[in-house]
This record gives sequence, C-alpha cells and structure tokens, in this order.
Amino acid sequence: MLAEYQRILVATDGSDGSEVALQKAVAIAKRNNATLIILHVLDTRAMYATESADLTFIDTLRKLGDKIVDEAKEYAESQGVTDVKTITESGSPKPVISRDVPQRENVDLIVVGARGMGAIERLFVGSVSENVVRHAECDVVVVR
Repeated sequence: MLAEYQRILVATDGSDGSEVALQKAVAIAKRNNATLIILHVLDTRAMYATESADLTFIDTLRKLGDKIVDEAKEYAESQGVTDVKTITESGSPKPVISRDVPQRENVDLIVVGARGMGAIERLFVGSVSENVVRHAECDVVVVR
C-alpha cells in the first residue's frame, strides 16, 4: 500500500537542486491532495555571532528568501496545488528542516534536493539532506 501524505515540506534555497525538489514535492502534493509547505532557511548564525552584524544585509537576505518562497508558491499553484503555505525562517538549516518546522507543522513528508559535496567537506560538515535523512521523524525524499 502506498503512503498518503497530508502535509509535505519542501526546503528550497533557489538552487537548481532545490528547484527539482520543488517539482517533485508539487507532484506528490497534487497526487495526495496535500498541503505543501515551502520553507527557506536563512543561515545567519555566523552573522549574528559578530558584533558588527549588518542588519541591512540580514534584511536583504530575508527579502530574498521571501521572494524565493513566493515564486515557489506561484509555481505550485500554477501546477494545481491548492493549499500552499510559505515559511522563511532564520537559524541552522539542519535542525530547522529536519526537526523544528516538521514538528511545529505536523509534517509527514520532507522533500529536499541532494547537493554534490566534496568528500572532505562532507566529512567535516555533512550535507543538509544527509542530516535530514538521519534526524527527521517522518518520511524523507531526497531528489537528485
């Protein structure tokens, strides 16, 4: 029996990989008549850690994030998804995507794009998609 999903989260940063993930999430949401939650995470940890954090720059990043999710919402609606919610949130992408938003929004499927990372970078940092697969409490689809 195939799972039926009610609340699908797709994380997007505007990259090609996240665009492919958005397309997959839209198709799954349509098939399941599900709510699609489009999330963009502003990774501003390093900026907030410094005393000279430029609030204008952070505001510009937030506006860019809002634009990314708004365009993704327009795409989803143009494809026939009728229930779309957008979220732009600040913080560390790994826990925000894998835990925080899914718990708060009662998500039952997370869709993320895979991103090619070098072996050394993956060893020290790890990819967001890998982290989501390890820590999410719901199903995860990683789109290549």
